[in-house]
Amino acid sequence: MAVLGFGSGLPFLLIASQTLSTRLRDVGLDLGSIGLISLASFFYLLKFVWAPLIDRFAFPGLGAMGRRRSWLLFSQVTVLVGLFAIGATHPEQGVWWLVVWVLVASFAGATQDSVVDAYRIEIAPKNAQAALAATYTLGYRIGLILGGAGALYVADFVDWQWAYAAMAGLMLLPILTTLLCREPPRPEGEQIRRVDAAQAFWEPISSFFSSHGVAFSIVVLVFVGIYKFPDQVIGVMAGPFYLDSGYTKAEIATVAKVFGIWMGILGAFLGGGAVAYFGYRKMLLVAALGVAFSNLAFLLMAHNPGQLWAFYLAISADNLCQGFAGTVIVAFMSSLTDRNFTATQFALLVSLANLPGKFSGSFSGYLVEATSYSTFFFLSAMTIVPALALLAWLWRHIKEAEPASTTDTP
Repeated sequence: MAVLGFGSGLPFLLIASQTLSTRLRDVGLDLGSIGLISLASFFYLLKFVWAPLIDRFAFPGLGAMGRRRSWLLFSQVTVLVGLFAIGATHPEQGVWWLVVWVLVASFAGATQDSVVDAYRIEIAPKNAQAALAATYTLGYRIGLILGGAGALYVADFVDWQWAYAAMAGLMLLPILTTLLCREPPRPEGEQIRRVDAAQAFWEPISSFFSSHGVAFSIVVLVFVGIYKFPDQVIGVMAGPFYLDSGYTKAEIATVAKVFGIWMGILGAFLGGGAVAYFGYRKMLLVAALGVAFSNLAFLLMAHNPGQLWAFYLAISADNLCQGFAGTVIVAFMSSLTDRNFTATQFALLVSLANLPGKFSGSFSGYLVEATSYSTFFFLSAMTIVPALALLAWLWRHIKEAEPASTTDTP
């Protein structure tokens, strides 16, 4: 799971977040255009649309590998090709081919994420999901280090084309892992229902509502959608903000992409342990407040441009809280899924968790240009208030997982 998490984390910044936006800013694109181009990675938000096919069928021609491994191999190879092609484009001469390859790579990356999430849920009981999510996050964050810091270092010392080519080569590691790992077994004691093609798209949704009740389902879907909004809305502008604050690409790589990622890994394992000890409800509250607080920490950088101490403090707060919140929400969402429709239901929850922030982030450049970075960070922190109100309603409805036992480990 750590290696599969690495494969999921490696391409994300390169095709859907800060590394891509830093590259575009570095070649002279304006903030508004950078925000709009980020919409090309929208497949990460819509992966629930084709997730029923992943639950129902193996990838054509690779059926002997099993449902999960066949889709993994297809998606990982496509990510490799997409990253290499993105690196070969020249956005300063025109962005259309760049957008096309970002679309291809984001579709493959989103598919890979859906399959890895399903794999993780299907190989462990619910009471082990927090620990397994933390392990997955370890690999994911290491992938982010290389996709962020690694790419920036190579771009700083060579160029962006070589940076993307190097990252594409690293996808060979998860590809090899997929070839060597085994297909997850069916959960013991559970009857996996056989459904036709039409039901494959409808039944995962109806099952979610029937299992949890209409009121709870609606509220929890909205809650998941806005839970990490403060963090996600600033994602596209983070890279340009660092450059505009006077930091070099090497400094950004060292602080944000190496030091920051390790802080995120620490936060992820703290989140896993906290959920196991204190349960979902209390930790959802702590994590939500932490995500909002971490946005305010960026005000230190806005008022102390070019100062490394401010950069380190802001990144420490941001990544520690992000890692903590990420593990908490992944463990919580995993506990809500029906293992008859693992990929579909979890993909729906993850898509909802990213959609509002991603859509708003595409226009964040215009907000920064109309106001200031400081105003932007303050307003983003205040967007946590609706999530806290929904959590207050959900508080007595959330079911905590049973404690793990030595006879119940995977």
